[in-house]
This record gives sequence, structure tokens and C-alpha cells, in this order.
Amino acid sequence: MVSSTLIRPRLWWKSRRLNEPLLAELLVSQRKLLSLPLIEVPLLAIDMEMTGLNPLEDQILAIAVAPLQGGMIKLSEAQEVRVAIAGSVGQSAAIHGITDRELKDAMSLDEAMRWLISRLHGHIAVAHHAPLDLRFVGQGMAQVFKESAPLLALDTLQLERARLLRCQDVIKEGSLRLGACRERYGLPVYHAHNALTDALACAELLLAQLAAMGAWQQPLSSLAMLSD
Repeated sequence: MVSSTLIRPRLWWKSRRLNEPLLAELLVSQRKLLSLPLIEVPLLAIDMEMTGLNPLEDQILAIAVAPLQGGMIKLSEAQEVRVAIAGSVGQSAAIHGITDRELKDAMSLDEAMRWLISRLHGHIAVAHHAPLDLRFVGQGMAQVFKESAPLLALDTLQLERARLLRCQDVIKEGSLRLGACRERYGLPVYHAHNALTDALACAELLLAQLAAMGAWQQPLSSLAMLSD
């Protein structure tokens, strides 16, 4: 993560040095949102299913997005795409339920990254444990464009960790999982490890968190993180 005081200059510096126009334009579009109050910022909850947790070795299988703005989720614009991989999903299918057969007509990684970048343009990513998802996005960018761009994001896990630490000294194991966080806000239980369901679950959690914090009028820069 990059210090909040360095986010704006880091975005400016990086956008000037990128060769791929899609990535440079994405950073410029995000930088313009930093001073806006959160209630006005277009947000995009994202979730991915992968073959594992190491972006250098594992592959993205599915990407889902759920747009939010003005305290509302745009359900009609929520989408999920599947991503073709090299080889087999292997034993990871036991977790996410995606089979090799379901990836037969999936997007290529090139198509999937361009699809995701087009939806992120002018939006800020929202994810539960954002650094993990953004590392996979960064690795995907590097494979497709031979360079990657840092991304602004709101991390619902980090927001909840900060809230819990203000109330208690020790955070119990498992209490920062998406389902456990949602439970504290009275949100319903959803089946985990489905990209679209988890993206919507993350979007709902963020709405609950910002309402509880009274943070809707705070500038994006006060809560945003920037990926490495």
C-alpha cells in the first residue's frame, strides 16, 4: 500500500510513464475522483475466483463487477465473465465450483483485462482484501500490456479492521472474513466463492460500513488505498 499523502503524485507520475493508453487513461480518470465526497464517487465492487492465491503462479478464472453510486448498487449493471486458463483448474474446483468444461468458451485473459479496465475507467475499485485482487489484476496487466498500473481502491476488510481495533485490542481469527463482517451489520448470509455473489456482498458491506461511519461526505482520499 502507498501512503495517502503520496497517492496523488504517484498516480500523476505513473500515468505519465505508461506506454499503454488504456492504463494511462484509467489512472487519470481515477486521479480526478480523489477530492470528491464518497457519495459522489462512482465505485465498482469487484471479486475474482482464481486457481490459488499466488498471482505469480495461479490464474484468474472469473471476474465479477457490481457498480455503486450515490449509496445505491446498480444491480442491472452487475456482470461476471469467465476467463480461459492454461491447463486445468485442478483441485481448486472444490472451492469455487468452476470446471474446465465451463471455461471452454471463456474470454481470453487479454479480453478479460480489457473488459475490466473499461469498467474501472472513471470508477474506484472496491474489494474485500483488495491487495490480493489487485495483485492479480496487476499481474494480468503485465501479461497483456507488458506493464501494470497501480489502482485506487476501497478495501472493506481494512475498513472493518480499523473499526474493530478502535473497539478492542485483539481481533479474533476469522472475524474479518466477508461473511463475518456482513453478519455484524445484520446483512444476510450468502454462499461464498461465487464471484458475482461475492462482488454484490462486498458492495452491500461497503454501503453498511460507510453509513455506520457517517463517511459519505468524506473525500475519497481519506479512505482510499493505492495498490503497489
